[in-house]
Parts: sequence; C-alpha cells; structure tokens
Amino acid sequence: MFALAQDKIDSLFELAASSKALYIPVDSEKGTADFKRWTSGVKLSSALKTVRSAKDFFFPKAEKLVEYKKNGTNFEVIDPRKEVEDFVVFGVRACDAKSFSIIDAVYLNMDPVDSYYKNRREHGTVITLACNEPAKTCFCSTYKIDAANPAGDVSAWLADGKYFFKANTPKGETFIESVKSLLKEEDEKPVEALKKDITAKVEKLPFAHLDMSKFQGKDMLKIFNSKIWEKVSETCLGCGTCTYVCPTCMCFDVRDFKNGNEVKQVRCWDSCMYHDFTQMAAANPRLTQKERSRQRFMHKLMYYPMAHEDVFGCVGCGRCLESCPINMNIVKVIKAVQEADDI
Repeated sequence: MFALAQDKIDSLFELAASSKALYIPVDSEKGTADFKRWTSGVKLSSALKTVRSAKDFFFPKAEKLVEYKKNGTNFEVIDPRKEVEDFVVFGVRACDAKSFSIIDAVYLNMDPVDSYYKNRREHGTVITLACNEPAKTCFCSTYKIDAANPAGDVSAWLADGKYFFKANTPKGETFIESVKSLLKEEDEKPVEALKKDITAKVEKLPFAHLDMSKFQGKDMLKIFNSKIWEKVSETCLGCGTCTYVCPTCMCFDVRDFKNGNEVKQVRCWDSCMYHDFTQMAAANPRLTQKERSRQRFMHKLMYYPMAHEDVFGCVGCGRCLESCPINMNIVKVIKAVQEADDI
C-alpha cells in the first residue's frame, strides 16, 4: 500500500492537478463543505461530507441536450456534447461511491444508454476516503456499505498522520502512477487498525442496523395501501430539499427555451415531491402530498430493489435527515413501516 504524510497532501493535489482537473471538498463561508476545483491555496475540508453529493459530476443539475437554429426555411440541429476533460474527484465517501452504481444501473446498464452520463463517467476518476468519524445521522451499514473500506477507483485512508492509497481499477492505477513520485510503500497495519476502529464506531450509531425485513416484493401492495402515508406526509412542504441533496435521486425534466430563432433543450433535476412532477395533458395521477411522498419512499425502498436484485435506492448518507425543514426522512418511514399493524 502506498502512503503520503498528511501535511504533504497539497503537494499531491498540485501534482495531480497538473495533468487533470481535480476537485476536492472545500469549506464554504456557511461552515459547510462542497466540492470545488483545486487551485493553489485551496484547502481540503475536514467535514465528513459535502452538502451535495459527488453525483453532480456525472449527473449535473442542468445540462443542455440539443440546440435548434432556424435560418429562413432551414433548420440546424446542434449537438452540444463535447469531449469532457479528464477529471479526478478526491474525498468521496463510501455512501456516495455506492450511489454511482445505483445510477449506473439505470443510465448505463439499460438500453438505451444515457450517452451524456456515460461520457462523464468514462472521464472521471473517483478517489474515496474512509469515514474516520461517522455522524449520528449516518446509516450506510443498513445497506451493507462499509464506511471503513470505501469503493472507488482509488480507496484512501487517513491513519497515523498519513494518507494511504490503494488502487482498485485501471483508472485508479493510472492515478497512482501519476503521483507515485510522492508516495512510499508502507505497511498496512495502521489502515487495518483504523478499519476496526471505524467499524466499532459505526456499530454504535443509532441507525446502524435498521430493520428492513418488511421491504420485500411480496409486501409491496400492503405497504402501498398502508395507513402510514397520511401520517408520514401530513407536514411535508413539498420543497424537494431531500431530492436535491440525495446522491441517488436521478429524475429529471426537459425544458425548451426559445430565444429568437434559437431553441435550447435543457435537462434539469426534478423531484417527485413537486406537484407538477407527473403532470400530463389530461391530468396528474398524484394530486396530493400523500401520494407524492409515498412515491418517493416506495421507489427507494420497494420499486428500485424489486427491479435491481434487492439493491435499495438509498445509501444511508443521512443528508435528508440533516436538511429536511420539518424533520421528515427515510429513517422515520422505515420505522413506520416496521411498526405498522396493517403490513
């Protein structure tokens, strides 16, 4: 395993950024962290996670899909896709790394492939970082995600004042090779000790082992028709905050913007919590917040796993617990389902 002294991490960033765009978690003026392109003087945040996940690098909040130009009786169709530059994202946590495979299953592993998403995935290198101090709002272990051993092109650990790196993919090996002049091979014992420490901390978290036993395909209609949804949704504002901070939400809307003889078609994030999410010409099949809330949680906990070999559409990052203005979140829904007497 390769290692680098903690106080030399800026040197690694400088060397990595000399050949590719590099993004790292950086503290904001609000006291939170978000990913930012590294330049000289930019410092790595010590925050556990960013406000928005690293999903943004592969599935941006808004992107232009196509452009049309009219010139007299002639129409020109312009494909705005350009070759994305190679880039590296450092400091991705295990939960967010898992979220990529959840989105991949929809945008890469189904026909047709989303070429916009595919282009970004092919050019991005993900370097994950183990969670030395998991938060009380974390529950990734419920979904068998290991905060001590995060997946990614390169896995990294901060132990005994050093960063340790292990390549997991060809892209990861390429990254290690590009910064190898700064690294030294060292014994893995500090990492193994850290893993045990992290695992022990995770076991003590309040939501470490949520009971998911009722979330099986055979119980789908029982959960759908349960009386719990009235209670779960009664205070929901429909603000969509949970969607915008979620690393696995992947729904979008397509809007057309006209400017003279030009029309630009843009894909942007959408939320099943919005009243017009499923609006059609005739009507909207989900007229109440109860129905919209049910859709969000049923998709993550029932519909997605039923379609994808029992993999849940949630990674336990805890962002919805931390950001919801009325303290409604997926943990409360899971508990409500387990406690319901009509399921």
